[in-house]
Amino acid sequence: MAKQNTVQIPQSAFDFLNALKENNNREWFNQHKGTYLRETEAIEGFADALLHAVNRHDEIETLSGKKSLHRIYRDTRFSKDKTPYKTNWSGGFTRATRYRRGGYYFHLEPGNSLIAGGFWGPNNDDLKRVRDDIAFDPAPLQKILASPAFVSTFGTLEGEQLKTVPKGFDKEHEAVDLLRFKQYLLIRRFTDEEVLSPDFLEQADLTYQHMRPFFDYMSEVLTTNANGE
Repeated sequence: MAKQNTVQIPQSAFDFLNALKENNNREWFNQHKGTYLRETEAIEGFADALLHAVNRHDEIETLSGKKSLHRIYRDTRFSKDKTPYKTNWSGGFTRATRYRRGGYYFHLEPGNSLIAGGFWGPNNDDLKRVRDDIAFDPAPLQKILASPAFVSTFGTLEGEQLKTVPKGFDKEHEAVDLLRFKQYLLIRRFTDEEVLSPDFLEQADLTYQHMRPFFDYMSEVLTTNANGE
């Protein structure tokens, strides 16, 4: 079967970001607005193709690649860093319906590119439900995290953790390491060469596919009650 044509991230997209990093001011940006718009169009094309690929194995609420992209303009109101522009391209896809938990994310930046997903800011009720499930039986989650596909793609579960076991849980529990998580992030990092290669779209989509066992586990925990309903 012939391989489908793919959308490739152009070298010029990274060239623009490198130049912006060296000239992160409004005057330079306005002088190069045309270049920014051309490169943004290329990134939108990649995001559209990635969204189309993900929709083959999941149901996504996000309507287009353009709508998935985050703004390049930084909110500097509460930041010590007053540079006005981000020096990366990024975006995310929201899974459809309340029964599909977890989200997909991509971040393209010279020397710091990644494909990620998970739960960035779960609320207290969701954290409690996940921890209760882990405390009751950690084996299902441990099996997912130890699977060859998970380990080869992500290495390990990432995210902010408490320094000690959360209140109300046994500090001697066998899965205390999992109980301490406050975020649940799956991250695969890529070199610049990998991002700019023709098969990056395929690898990005494959990365998202490898998140599904984890997402399915979390979705079941967060959308069913004690009776499994």
